[in-house]
Parts: sequence; C-alpha cells; structure tokens
Amino acid sequence: MEKKPHFVRREFLPREVSSISLALLLVAVLLLNVLLYLYLNKFYNSLEHTEMDPSLCPFGHFKLGSVKNCSPWLSCEAINREVRKLKCVGEGAVKKVFLSEWKENKVVLSQLTNSELKEDFLHGLKMLKALQSKHVVRLLGYCEQQFTILTEYHPLGSLRGLNETLHIPKYKSMNTWHHRLMLAIDYVSVIRYLHSSPLGTLVMCDSNDLDKVLSQYLLTSDFHILVNDLDALPLVNRSAGRLVKCGHRELQGEFVAPEQRWPYGEDVPFKDDLMPPYDEKTDIWKIPDVSNFLLGHVEGSDIVRLHLFDIHAACKKKDPVERPSAREVLDTYRKVLTLLIREAAMPGTREML
Repeated sequence: MEKKPHFVRREFLPREVSSISLALLLVAVLLLNVLLYLYLNKFYNSLEHTEMDPSLCPFGHFKLGSVKNCSPWLSCEAINREVRKLKCVGEGAVKKVFLSEWKENKVVLSQLTNSELKEDFLHGLKMLKALQSKHVVRLLGYCEQQFTILTEYHPLGSLRGLNETLHIPKYKSMNTWHHRLMLAIDYVSVIRYLHSSPLGTLVMCDSNDLDKVLSQYLLTSDFHILVNDLDALPLVNRSAGRLVKCGHRELQGEFVAPEQRWPYGEDVPFKDDLMPPYDEKTDIWKIPDVSNFLLGHVEGSDIVRLHLFDIHAACKKKDPVERPSAREVLDTYRKVLTLLIREAAMPGTREML
C-alpha cells in the first residue's frame, strides 16, 4: 500500500514563536515602564515634598541622630553647659568653626572672629532660622549675645572635597553619572528654593569663583547637598525697585555674570556708587560651571552634558532677562534624568521592536 504523506505545518512555527516572543517583549517593556513610573513617581514626590524641616519638627525645634522627639533650639545657657569643643576645623573672614560634641553627637559650633563683621554674622543667623528646610543645614541652637551658632555636623564636609570623597572605597559606587546628576539637581533645587524662599527672592552672593561656591555647600552622608553659609543673601524686590550688589569691590573673571563686572572699561576707575545693581539671574549664569564640576568625568557624564547643552547655553545668555529661571533649569534637569533612566532601563528596545 502506498503510504500517505504526513503533512506538518512547520512553516507556521516560526511565526507563532515570533508572535509569542513579541508578546513577551511587549509585556516586559510594559512592566519596565510601570516600574520606571513607580520609581520616578517616588523620586519626584521626594523632590517635591514640603520644604519644611524633613524631621517634621515645628519651627524652633530640631531632631538629631536617632532621637525620636523634637528638642527646642539650644539656648546660650544650654550651649555653654552642654556643648564641648573638640577642635577647630575651619576659619573664614567672619567666623571660626569648631567640631564639637553635644550629648554624644558630633555638632558644629561657629563663633564670630571679627567684630566688624557682626552684622554679617547676625544676618547669616537670621537667614538660617528663617530658611530651615530640606535644603539648608539644620540649626540646633544659637546665642546672639556671644555670637555663636550650633548646627548639625556632616562628616563629608563641603562640596570642594567631592572628587576625593568619591575615590574612597566606601563611596566609589556613587561615582556614576546618575548620582552626580542627582547632586546637580540638588544644587539647582537649592538655588530654586532661595529664589522663591519664604523671605522672597534671595541671591547667593558668596559665589565669586567656583571654589567659593563649593565651600558654601555641604555633602551629606546619603549624598545630598545642603547650603551651609547664608551670611551673604541679599533680597531682590522688583516691585519696590530693589536690586542687589554683591559686595562693594570690583568683581572680575568669567565665572561671575557679565552684569556683575565693571561696565565702563579699564579707563574709568571702579567706583561702587557707579556700579549698576543686578538680580538673581547672576546665580543662573553660574549653574553650568557648578554642574560641570558636579558631573565630573565618569562614563555617561558627557551624554548628560549633551542633553543639558541647550539649557546651559540659555543660562549663559549675556542679557540676564533672556536667561531661564531656576525653576525652568530644574525642570529641564529632571526631564533629562527621566529620559536617561528610561534609556538605561530599556537599551535597544526600539531596535528589538
């Protein structure tokens, strides 16, 4: 008998397998998008949460370490009785800074060193009290009579030591474009907060060069940025026609904004009363230079710079009116982070589809 041939539809298997693979790929992409959405939603919620003190203590109080209860700011008497100086860790034109101890906690004690600058010192204290938030170093107490301020201690110190810190084995895992961009976002968040603070629009005047800017900020152990020095924060009040000038001396160099430089040429001697005032857009001019330092030179940082090129070019507009606001810069930084995280989470997805 003639055997009947067995027909097997093998030509349909690849198509079925391809359809299944495509479906699985689409499910995987969907899941990745959901996870990415949840991560970014949590991230932005943490960025946008209330500007009040993160420990949720009422004004005039603080939490420190693992203590659950809020304590009132320490008074002159409490500081003299309970705070013990350990060593001097820094000295500037206005104050001397001591690493100190309070109830087994490391703290920072700042004391005025130049009586001629006591108004600057008291202005810094006023700003520190009024601006307590997640962006500002935590105030623990003060004594106006003795020109003393007590704040939280951050062992990683100022931003000047960022690159050295990231070479310590414990922190090498943080030396990525992602963590560095997060620091840049933190920095711009501080500028945005100062420009829309409870007191009004404040200008960061202690910022005549990169090193000076970096010295004004602290790096926390969980890799966030806090502004630490608030001695020079003049107020812009446009409705009252009030602009600012950062000091009474001539400012030079490419780091400061064009409107901060003497506009009448070398042939005309500098005179403070002839120097035109300016506004908070001087801070915007400096953002690209500070961010360039924060981004460093790690794998992926050049890609971040490429994505930030347009906003940084806008920050460097000669006319301050044409520069973006700190809010616009911050929004752009966040969009770039979102885009790059999505691309990192799903590399080559378009090609696969």
